Amino acid sequence: MFGTPKPERLIQRILHIATNPGDLVLDSFLGSGTTAAVAHKMGRRWLGVEMGDHARPHCALRLQKVIEGEQGGISKDVDWDGGGGFRFCTLGQAVFDTDGRIDPAIRFADLARHVWFSETRQPMNKAPDGPLMGVHDGRAVALLYNGILKDRSAQGGNVLTRAVLKLIRDDLAATAPDFEGDLVVYGAACRVSDATLKEQGILFRQTPYDIPART
Repeated sequence: MFGTPKPERLIQRILHIATNPGDLVLDSFLGSGTTAAVAHKMGRRWLGVEMGDHARPHCALRLQKVIEGEQGGISKDVDWDGGGGFRFCTLGQAVFDTDGRIDPAIRFADLARHVWFSETRQPMNKAPDGPLMGVHDGRAVALLYNGILKDRSAQGGNVLTRAVLKLIRDDLAATAPDFEGDLVVYGAACRVSDATLKEQGILFRQTPYDIPART
């Protein structure tokens, strides 16, 4: 499958020269997974990126065997007998198009995950079925985006109005009745006065401008 697989001993020498235990090793072309395997055995953290279809059936399988203590390559040299773990993630559709606008094909769930992570630095386990995405570290976060309020028009449900704010507040009261922190609301426009926003501790962020392109 791989035309030029690198021997583990070669990667070991490179990592020994260039890194220390605990350092983060990035391999943006994971290939056969050798760099990640050696980094793991040498006590380095690692991040591998691969676009090929073999990422899950080959790379992930190889690294799972490393965790289980496989004895190939440099294992005996470094007294490797297994341990640790890794997370396999698949990138979703890009949020922004080439002009910096939100891709109209993006679903609410995908944009919600992006916004939630940019606000909290935590992954979203399950996308909500309403604008309120959750509460984290004393702050509630909501997203108004096409379709979430069952309005399928071009800008349907994207504007923060008093009526929409009440829906979010009602949902927040039901899910976190003791919540007293700030509320962050992402939307295309805001029709609530600045005085009301300040009085109620609401931080309005306008989409797409206030959504980080990279998180």
